[in-house]
Amino acid sequence: MATSATMRILHRYLGFFLAGIMAVYAISGVVLIFRNTDFLKNEVVRERTVAANLAPEEAGKVLRVKNFAVERTEGDKIYFAGGSYDAASGAAVVTTKELPYVLDKMAHLHKANTKDPLYYFNITFGVALLFFVVSAFWMFMPGSRILRKGLLFSAAGIVLTLILLFV
Repeated sequence: MATSATMRILHRYLGFFLAGIMAVYAISGVVLIFRNTDFLKNEVVRERTVAANLAPEEAGKVLRVKNFAVERTEGDKIYFAGGSYDAASGAAVVTTKELPYVLDKMAHLHKANTKDPLYYFNITFGVALLFFVVSAFWMFMPGSRILRKGLLFSAAGIVLTLILLFV
């Protein structure tokens, strides 16, 4: 079988396989654009008890509060953005804004790093997408008008991406 026919077959079935994965990445990518806002997020209040008499900074670490800063103190109670900690009892209330469960899982997939087993999936997906890009150029006859136009559009996409990255 000719290389172009093999590439077309691989491209077709890989495209069908990757369609669902690309949809998840597209949705989670758009959601991640708004990660520093409250868009689509729900308020979640968690009450828990931690060790009593913690120093404020240590309480922030134990409660895993980002950008922990004491706003005020009233007796044994420490107030910070998004919650409070009672040093006498160890009772803490932390309010956070979180994505709904499914969107949170999708965003986690999108942000996986080398400490997360999902990164193997992300590497495989990236390599599959790269093959998908390269194999697309075997979809049309060499020298054909449509391939030449496709190459121009590809070059325009690369130039636009570089402009957006460096300007």
